[in-house]
Amino acid sequence: MNGRTWKMEDLDGIAALERECFSDPWTRRMLAESFLSNRFFGTLLEEDGVITAYGGMAIVADEAEIQLIATSEMYRRCGRGYKIMDDLLTEAKRQGVKRVYLEVRVSNAAALLLYLKCGFCGLYCRTRYYPDGEDAIVMRKELD
Repeated sequence: MNGRTWKMEDLDGIAALERECFSDPWTRRMLAESFLSNRFFGTLLEEDGVITAYGGMAIVADEAEIQLIATSEMYRRCGRGYKIMDDLLTEAKRQGVKRVYLEVRVSNAAALLLYLKCGFCGLYCRTRYYPDGEDAIVMRKELD
């Protein structure tokens, strides 16, 4: 398992994994626009040159929003999501972030457990947030 920051040439692989993992995936264009922002930080894990997990966040002043996090189905439940989250939070701390936010589907129990394990707390619910009408839970983590 090799971990590193995103490169422009990773966008096709990230977009493919995004489509594999989500019913409402970010498009390659959306990924590229975020990647090209000077406020974005992205990290990924790969196995034999294949992207197996990735995460991305936007940082503005002393706050960050985790926008993307996913793990390929065959690599779930072996610590890759935790490693991605750890890399994102480490970079957020390095850049002086004090609070990190994210949204998660109410039905995504595995993600909710990961975020709770990483110290996130639920703040409130965004009703009918996703295109299919599912609610989102907004979560926050305070950094030291």
